[in-house]
Amino acid sequence: MAGRVLFHIDLNSFYASAEVLKNSALEGLPVVVAGLHRRSVVSTASYEAREFGVHSAMPLMMAQEKCPQLVVVQGDYSWYEELSDRFFRFVKQFSPYVEPASIDECYVDVTEVIKQYKRPLDLAWTMQQQIYQKLHLPCSIGVGPNKFLAKMASDMRKPMGITVLRKQEITTKLWPLSITEMWGIGKKSHPLLIANGITTIGDLANPENESKIMTLLGKHAYGYIQNARGNDTNVLSFNTTVQSISQSTTLDRDIEDYDEIKTVLRRLAKSLSRRAQNDDLKGRLISVSIRYYDFTNAVRSMSYQEYTNDETVLFEQALYLFDRNHNGKPIRHLGIGLGSLFSRHKSIDQLQMKLDQPVKDSVENVLEQLNAQLPGIHLTTADKKLHHS
Repeated sequence: MAGRVLFHIDLNSFYASAEVLKNSALEGLPVVVAGLHRRSVVSTASYEAREFGVHSAMPLMMAQEKCPQLVVVQGDYSWYEELSDRFFRFVKQFSPYVEPASIDECYVDVTEVIKQYKRPLDLAWTMQQQIYQKLHLPCSIGVGPNKFLAKMASDMRKPMGITVLRKQEITTKLWPLSITEMWGIGKKSHPLLIANGITTIGDLANPENESKIMTLLGKHAYGYIQNARGNDTNVLSFNTTVQSISQSTTLDRDIEDYDEIKTVLRRLAKSLSRRAQNDDLKGRLISVSIRYYDFTNAVRSMSYQEYTNDETVLFEQALYLFDRNHNGKPIRHLGIGLGSLFSRHKSIDQLQMKLDQPVKDSVENVLEQLNAQLPGIHLTTADKKLHHS
């Protein structure tokens, strides 16, 4: 495929940002998302918490020692999924070619749409500002000719940064960075590489070290070496043929009261219906998932007579399934799913045909224009150390 312009959009401190969005009283406070028992580890730390040295994967006890005023919030993963869904839908308004990388990040092919802007940087700026203004989620955007460079670029300035990384710039922007900053290489490999003299990304890219690295890292080594040299795929993986969607919630406490259970199911049906309607999806297979206090599970489904995304239908059928299958134990988690979906969206083949069309303008010309705009507005610096989200 011809050269392309890819964005990597990374929501900054997503879980913490989501909690602030739900409870504005948390804004500006050192917040972490973690379990409430002392053996928990930090899932996400707000940037205010990071100033005290708190970071993800840190034991909660250690985080509280570093920051006595730390605010610990238990994760609401159904809320995070809902926000993530809004985020991906919003990004698709700019380009249909979106590959989710995780709950809070995605790659976007903007090769064609970016030509509609007088200054190429305006697209990244517009997307970043609108994601913040309309979804209230801060993000960083990396711009590059392939997925790896776009991903590394998005890590170079957080929060709310925009960074362009072209292949010509890897010697100055990428290679001086520590090997610990290399995306894709696990933490267990860092000490092994450093002990063998591979301390920077430039060392990884150096042909003189190739045989040694191949021995140290095994079958994945060549891919890492190619990435360090600025080479990676520019083809995104996405599929518009969704098989099923679901909405679920882990409850703050175990529940047994039937009216309370009905209220939860009604809320889930409403959220699932809204999500299906927003994506122009209807389905015939309705399912209910129940997780009890002892972590035993029950998942039951039934086929409806016609395709639907109606809130009332989803609720009534889910309640029917629940009534027939609930064993009376206290409930920890509930979910409703909609499968056997039908959509009027374009097929993946139609989208791919458009992606495979030749690119009229050189990708490097677009990236060069982007970089030319950056120094004047101080969006990034070439020697800035990477900051992980």
